[in-house]
Amino acid sequence: MSQFRRKQKQSKLLAFSIICLFALCILGAMLFVDKSSNHSNQDSKKGSLKSKLETIFNSSEAKAKTGEKIHQNQNNDIVFPSDKDTAKKVGNDLYEVTNPDSILVHVDKTRKLPDGYTPNDLVYPNVPLNGGVKDKTKMRKEAALALEDLFSSASKDGIQLTAVSAFRSFDRQVQLHNSYIKSLGSDWTNKFSAIPGTSEHQTGLAIDVSSVAYGNQLEQGFGDTKEGKWLAENAHRFGYIIRYPKDKVNITGYDYEPWHIRYVGEKNATYLYTHNLALEEVMEK
Repeated sequence: MSQFRRKQKQSKLLAFSIICLFALCILGAMLFVDKSSNHSNQDSKKGSLKSKLETIFNSSEAKAKTGEKIHQNQNNDIVFPSDKDTAKKVGNDLYEVTNPDSILVHVDKTRKLPDGYTPNDLVYPNVPLNGGVKDKTKMRKEAALALEDLFSSASKDGIQLTAVSAFRSFDRQVQLHNSYIKSLGSDWTNKFSAIPGTSEHQTGLAIDVSSVAYGNQLEQGFGDTKEGKWLAENAHRFGYIIRYPKDKVNITGYDYEPWHIRYVGEKNATYLYTHNLALEEVMEK
């Protein structure tokens, strides 16, 4: 009887050992499958990440080749052309832009338009003149259409604006610049008037705006009127910026001109407005 119990106990122990071994095999198999799955997912994620990085790199590389600079905001990438790749040197500290037809063309005291440049799509915007002169309101078509929307929105808000002076030819700028020097002196002229060939008005993308309530005058006091404040706060919604802000004089090279607005496109204007940047600050040197 004792021998029978001993054999029975050994049999139970052997069965228990087999069961434990079987359980360990199942557990090992489960761990192997889980590890393989995780490894596969990691490879997939790595592949996806690699693909995204390659896309970003290729996009940035392509933009770099065309002289574009990326400025990111929360919603999308805003791209501005590079100063160094959009002009050629033509004299001491003077460059000639090579993209005069771009809505982001950058002209200033050291960057001029090509000799004899005149936009080929100038039109009269359909806006109330309010005492302004129609012949002085020509603009490039895209800018003109945007101006119409701007004036319409202003009118709905009880703001009556006046289109005072838009496109100016090189010859007209010569006349104005010389008359300013004669009547107001060189110091004043250098602060407010562009040397012929470097004027934004010649691009067909800029316009001086005032109001009937302010006597259609182009003076810094316009910025303190309700019309001037509305323009400063809303111009970007229609693709325009206050080109020469009060706090950017040392950057733009021109004194504060609350009346001078420049068309750059809605997304670009909104980016500059929300980040409080002048055009010079986003053009890579």
